[in-house]
Formats: sequence, structure tokens, C-alpha cells
Amino acid sequence: MALATRTDRRPSFARTVWDSTVGKKTVMAVSGLIMLLYLVVHMIGNLKIFFGAGEFNHYAHWLRTVGEPFMHYEWTLWLVRIVLVVAVVAHATSAYQLSRRDIRARPSKYVHKKARASYATRTMRWGGIILGLFIVWHILDLTTGTVHPGFRPGHPYQNVVDTFSTWYGNVIYIVAVLALGLHVRHGFWSAAQTLGAGSRTRDRVLKTIANVLALLLTAGFIAVPVGVMTGVVS
Repeated sequence: MALATRTDRRPSFARTVWDSTVGKKTVMAVSGLIMLLYLVVHMIGNLKIFFGAGEFNHYAHWLRTVGEPFMHYEWTLWLVRIVLVVAVVAHATSAYQLSRRDIRARPSKYVHKKARASYATRTMRWGGIILGLFIVWHILDLTTGTVHPGFRPGHPYQNVVDTFSTWYGNVIYIVAVLALGLHVRHGFWSAAQTLGAGSRTRDRVLKTIANVLALLLTAGFIAVPVGVMTGVVS
């Protein structure tokens, strides 16, 4: 008599976590915080442009030599890029799947409208789409130079000045940064709640931190195109 073979397998722990709503929200929170840390560092680096071409170009070169001689030229930079790509993909995928799950769970019609939500909450999804499209544009503009006429490899200062010397470069960048500010304001708060950092005593502090982070990032990033437009950076 042949023994019956068992074909059903229990899903792995990672799969079980990913399939759960809590798991997807946790992935969103952690990946969002990784990107937020990068944005803070990136903004500080961008502000070096106000110290002149030499300082800014030296900073851009330093990014490619971090870790030498242990790390080869640009290895650290590529490692950061890979981590960011993974974070962006994980964040976007979990956000999309949570959105689809939320839509499927809604009744066809509401008897009462939802309580009024903040502007940032209502625009999180559109803000995410805007930021996703901007990331693609930003890479093609200032990294590969694909959409940047006159792009000069190895001259980041001049490339930035060229970009923000055009009306469309300023519009695209500023709109994206404003969307980023709203996204960070709501996203930081949501991440804190998801990771269990929120409480009655800490909620006010977390909201304040979210507002300050959003304001600083918005002002810091917008300062660069404004500096070019006003002639402070030229």
C-alpha cells in the first residue's frame, strides 16, 4: 500500500508577514524611514552648493570615493543606490497593495461620509505617484543627463545651475518638493503609529517632529532652485 504524499506546504514566516495588513504597513514604515534618512542627508549635501562650485563639486566627488581603499571607487555610492531602490520598490508595492485591499473592503456606498481628513492624508496616493515620476525625471536630468541638454559629466554644480535656469526645471522640482513635504508630514506620523511609537503622551511630540521635518526638507530643497533664480547661486 503506497503512502500518501503530503503536497500542501505551510507558507514561510516571511510570506505570512508580507501577506498580512500589519506586515505590509510595517514594510511601508521601515522603507519610508530609510528614504527619509536619505532625504535628510541629501538635503544637507545639496545645501553645499551655496559654498561655491569648488565645494559642491568636491562633495560630489567625495560621494564616489567614500570607503576607499577598502571599498572600490563608487562601490559605496552604488550600495546606497541599491538600498534606496529596494526601499522605493518595497514602499510603492506595499502602498499599492494596501490601497487595493482597502478599496475591496469598502462597501459600494457610504451612508455617511468619512470625517474630514487633512490635505496631506487625502493626497498621499497622488503625492506618491508625483514623487515616483519625479524620481525618474531627476535621475534622467542630473544623473544620466538623458533629458538635460548640455549635460556635463563630472560638473554637478554647473548641471544644477543649468537645470534651475529653466522655468520647467523649477516647476517640476518645486511641485515635487511640495508633494514631498506633505508626504513626509503624514508618512512620518503613520510610520510612528505602525511601529508602536505613538501614545497619548508622545503623540504631540511626534506630530511636532513630523511638521518640523516636513518644513525643513521642503525649505532646504526649495532653497537651491530659489538660489539659482535669484542669482545667489550662479
